[in-house]
Amino acid sequence: MQTAFALVDCNNFYASCEKLFRPDLKHTPVVVLSNNDGCVVARSKEAKALGINMGVPLFHIREQIKQHGIVCFSSNYALYANLSNRVMTILEEEAPQVEIYSIDEAFMDLTGLDPIVDLLTFNQHIKAKIDQWTGITVGIGIAPTKTLAKLANHAAKKYPATGSVVDLMCPHRQRRLMSIVDVSEVWGVGKRLSQRLKAQGIHTALDLANANPKAIRRDFSVVLERTVCELNGISCLALESHHPTKKQIVCSRSFGHKITDKAALREAVARYTTRAAEKLRDEGCLCRVVNVFIRTSPFVSDEPQYSKTLTAELPSPTDDTRDLLEITNAIFQQLYRDGFRYAKAGVMLTDFYERKCFQSDLFNTSHSAKSAALMTVVDQINQSGLGRVFFASQGTSSTWSMKREHLSPAYTTRWDNLKTVY
Repeated sequence: MQTAFALVDCNNFYASCEKLFRPDLKHTPVVVLSNNDGCVVARSKEAKALGINMGVPLFHIREQIKQHGIVCFSSNYALYANLSNRVMTILEEEAPQVEIYSIDEAFMDLTGLDPIVDLLTFNQHIKAKIDQWTGITVGIGIAPTKTLAKLANHAAKKYPATGSVVDLMCPHRQRRLMSIVDVSEVWGVGKRLSQRLKAQGIHTALDLANANPKAIRRDFSVVLERTVCELNGISCLALESHHPTKKQIVCSRSFGHKITDKAALREAVARYTTRAAEKLRDEGCLCRVVNVFIRTSPFVSDEPQYSKTLTAELPSPTDDTRDLLEITNAIFQQLYRDGFRYAKAGVMLTDFYERKCFQSDLFNTSHSAKSAALMTVVDQINQSGLGRVFFASQGTSSTWSMKREHLSPAYTTRWDNLKTVY
């Protein structure tokens, strides 16, 4: 049986989410900014047409913003995550198996559906449903391998005549598309690798597909050899319905302004610790090693500089926020030095263990049933949207929080931010 995959990719996702509740911006160039409103991390098609590049600092495009009426938004992660969840829910209702690849991309395994439905019609239906139910437009690429599905999705976005859905199940259509696609557009082939390939005369995706797999493995890697096989319709990458467990969890932010107060910096570390602990419990893991760092801004040359990281190992792996706050506070007391203007801090958790799969400390009782029950209740309350439980060390106000001067309302997650129709 021939495999069949479809890649669903939301168009200009962050910018599309912002435009969704602002119909007045339908044809207006929009950019979404990174933490502290520093750089451009997403652009609408109108902003792309103006030549706004990804990663460009906001202050570099001030004149273009004024000249073209570009509208800026701070990153609204709650909004993007909620709309992403709505899109993914639709896919999981329609497809037998779904792999959520990123916040705005997902692979569907459609193997075996050919005799039942026409794959092109089926995916056109999915596209229309997502558009109608969420307001988010998507492009869909269909092919016998995930790499070819990526190429099909590229064509769906690039060529409007396709209706944003491209079927590459036919080998003839595959080779015709590959002949006009630069090798750098192939999934997994970046800028540096494409330069090396072009030096060997491999300029298009078709050139790579026609290359000798053994020679590619010898000169490059086994990963690129698999890519060659995938371009020839041989599926080497199965759908991953469950993502592998993370190796580390990092919670870090640059501050909205420089911090000179020790108590405020300690609160920031406590908040990052609490968030990292929540992520750790979401993974269903315990951690043994904790890293904390604080630093000044390396971009301010006329100020004293300080940057340091310290690591501590817990006697037993834990996911209890109280245990982690205790150790990060102890590390912070060793890290802190007075007389500096701090720009960033962060917490990293590593050395993960599955529950009940480690040698515990005979005298340590932090992993009691009461501890696990308490953390479960805290998480349930915080995720319910009805209230918030926090630890005193986090403080009650965060004047140091990252700058978000262009933040849009929480249209989908807060009752008081709902759009009102008069």
